[in-house]
Amino acid sequence: MQESEASLSSNPTSSKLLRYAAIDIGSNAVRLLLCNAVEEHGETHFKKAELIRIPLRLGEDVFQSGRISARRAARFMKTMHAFKLLIDVFEPVAYRACATASLREAINGQEIIKQIRRECGLRIDIISGKTEADLIFSNHVEEHLDKSKSYLYIDVGGGSTEVTLFHKEQCVFSQSFDIGTIRWLKGQVTKEKWYAFKDKIRELVNGHRSLIAIGSGGNINKIFKMLDRKDKPVPFEKLKELYDELKIHTVEERMELWQLNPDRADVIVPAAKIFLSIMKVAQIEEIIVPQIGLADGIIHQLHEEYKQGMVA
Repeated sequence: MQESEASLSSNPTSSKLLRYAAIDIGSNAVRLLLCNAVEEHGETHFKKAELIRIPLRLGEDVFQSGRISARRAARFMKTMHAFKLLIDVFEPVAYRACATASLREAINGQEIIKQIRRECGLRIDIISGKTEADLIFSNHVEEHLDKSKSYLYIDVGGGSTEVTLFHKEQCVFSQSFDIGTIRWLKGQVTKEKWYAFKDKIRELVNGHRSLIAIGSGGNINKIFKMLDRKDKPVPFEKLKELYDELKIHTVEERMELWQLNPDRADVIVPAAKIFLSIMKVAQIEEIIVPQIGLADGIIHQLHEEYKQGMVA
């Protein structure tokens, strides 16, 4: 990848602009994030240049049949080809494409990413749930919060949910669960699996009280906007009220009442339930929504690697 690094002025102490690109291949949608990183006075500020989201729903195939269908694989290929062209035009210092639960579990996942590499030159890493949680942790949102408090970072996706606990600025645990919105819609989250999930959360947070949740993922971001909280945390009761209202309506009614896209109107209900259940089990009264996710974590990790001389 061609290096693109520009000083904003000829002054050696001036700002430096670096460009990065990240692709998040999720079970519900795939996202391309093009991001500018400005280094100034020893600090780095990240500014999204463009975010493109395509609702491919790879998980609909995988969680039902175990493989990605030929039709959806063709759409996936076209999307990745388009993303690669946009990355080439953007000329980032580095890029990374990460695939999560659906490609992890697809029988033909490796075959498809090899074909994408051959036909459009795009490298894709199929990452583990633990790596996914670590990348989300790379956002380091906790650094900007009250360091005397403990935070539970919750990322809900189509195929998995990542949960990370911070206590006194330290990561106590980071774990990935096969609980996600597409799995829920496809009937893949059994009562036994659901109860085991909640029991594990209860066990993990044991001994940690007065937790505050940090939420990430497309659904909690949308909920945050729907509640018009601006920069305020979302109280448990406010989230519960919206969930109770959403669940009594059909997908079509949600689309009309809240102007939701079809691919958001169905998954938003199980997503809200997952967030609420974790908060209830962990006795959390409010959730902060910084509106970041896996793609942002990839960008932060790429920048750390650049600073360490790991990016050529």
